[in-house]
Amino acid sequence: MSGQRGESPARGEDVSDGPTTEDGAVPRPRTGGRAEARRATQGKGGKDAPPTGSGRAAARNSRKPKKNVKKIVAWSAAGVLVLIAGAGGAIYFKLNSNIKSFDADAIATDRPPEAQADADGNKPVNVLLIGSDSRGGNNSDLGGGEDGGARSDTTILLHVYADHKHAVGISIPRNAIVQIPPCKLPNGKWTKGGSDLFNAAFSVGGSDAGNPACSQNTIEKVTGIRVDHTIVVDFNGFSSMTKAVGGVDVCLPKPIYEGDINPNLHKKGDLVLPQGKQTVDGQKALDYVRLRHGIGDGSDIGRMKRQQAFMSSLATKIKKEGLSPTNLLPLADAATKSLTVDPGLSSADKLLSFGLSLKNIDMHDLKFVTAPWRYRTQDANIDLVQPDVQKLWDTLKADRTLDGQNATGQQGDAPASPAAANPSQPAAPSSAPAPAGDTANEAIKVAVYNGTLSNGLAGKATDQLKAAKFTATTAGQAASTKYRTTMIEYGSGQKANAEKVAAMFPGATVEAGTSSGVTVIVGKDFAAANGGAAGTPTGAAGATTPATPAPLPTTVTNDARSADDDICANTTYGSGG
Repeated sequence: MSGQRGESPARGEDVSDGPTTEDGAVPRPRTGGRAEARRATQGKGGKDAPPTGSGRAAARNSRKPKKNVKKIVAWSAAGVLVLIAGAGGAIYFKLNSNIKSFDADAIATDRPPEAQADADGNKPVNVLLIGSDSRGGNNSDLGGGEDGGARSDTTILLHVYADHKHAVGISIPRNAIVQIPPCKLPNGKWTKGGSDLFNAAFSVGGSDAGNPACSQNTIEKVTGIRVDHTIVVDFNGFSSMTKAVGGVDVCLPKPIYEGDINPNLHKKGDLVLPQGKQTVDGQKALDYVRLRHGIGDGSDIGRMKRQQAFMSSLATKIKKEGLSPTNLLPLADAATKSLTVDPGLSSADKLLSFGLSLKNIDMHDLKFVTAPWRYRTQDANIDLVQPDVQKLWDTLKADRTLDGQNATGQQGDAPASPAAANPSQPAAPSSAPAPAGDTANEAIKVAVYNGTLSNGLAGKATDQLKAAKFTATTAGQAASTKYRTTMIEYGSGQKANAEKVAAMFPGATVEAGTSSGVTVIVGKDFAAANGGAAGTPTGAAGATTPATPAPLPTTVTNDARSADDDICANTTYGSGG
């Protein structure tokens, strides 16, 4: 075992209690890491044998047979999903034939519950993004090596909040020791499970395609969070993505040489990536995201920070510039050939629907953070830190952002009026006649807010107004959740319209407000009349929403990266640059 921190042990050597089949014949995940690098170095002429050749070609050739850690940024998969949203239906048949999905029977039956949608249909989505260093296909030409099998050296749990305006990607350290549950093998048998490195889950079974279902089962076991979709992307998909967008802007605090990318070269070699800002694609992009040595303390932690910076830069570029139709088709074709997805995303239509659901996420509200971790004292691997990591999982379950915002889908698109923020005492109930429910009401525009803690009330009130032919829009959560009585506010010249609207809400108060048009803020009286206990958060199916989680520690929040942060900031860890 190397003394280098952050380096995984060679699986099958240092960890003895990993998953096994019931009959004890399960193939162990294939070996890798520095132990094998040493063996590879000593295989030809011994440790001190001089390298042959020079330059990057020689460096690549020298490292081909070795299992150096290869990184691939899984966010490229999510980017592809957004981009194919612009593709016409004519190419769907072609894309459908490209997409591969894994066996639904390999997904565990003992799973966390699905998130419940509220009455407005809002629910969060959890997506497991896996970067595969598979040696199959043409991946070895891009640095994947020549041996069989695959590892998941990059794994991110992407939580898209129910409002679909916020998202957070949680990086899972590949060498964190976790409990891997029973997983299905290619031969149909199931392992017994056991404690092992997190990235060993993807290697269970030893196939070039990896075992994404096992990684999904493991994430659900570790987090208690239901994974809605899993996406695996390999080197080819990543390379095609970066080329199609015309490169991705990155930044390095120091220059990187061939010997940094391949330490087994035993010399500095030529410059590969200069210091400072630059644009990379293809092989250079792969060099950047898999880079560990020669920067910081050489650990996976620093590498994950650079991957997060890369994903932020890639997402920002896609959001800002998009792609022309000329670039879109080759991108979608190449990327989908390199994707493996869960059965729920196994067609171009499903990918399109998911991609469209991400389009309203603002780059400042797209965050990246690493699961709370610490180095183990007994080896160079990692433990997830309790209770900090559990607070992070609880935060996601409650659909709270890292800074504690409620993103359950009840936020308003615009702030409530001043009167909504400071509700006055209830006034006398309106005695206006009931609305006619005819087309005359279509000219009356109504914004509906929820003034209680009961989820979905704004949507219910909006539906009732629409049924009476009003032009109603759900605006979200009011600034206060303590309304006892439904409030109807109106702007200049809108009093008569407000009274027509108030007739839909018996006992509602009617007051002049500062906003134009008519505003409805439903109160606890409306909640009680619609089957919800006043002040009790409920979902569409009556399920109680999770309690407000404990605040996250500053070790998590201070380390978070927004996608619009400076690309040169927070790209390394530890000493050494």
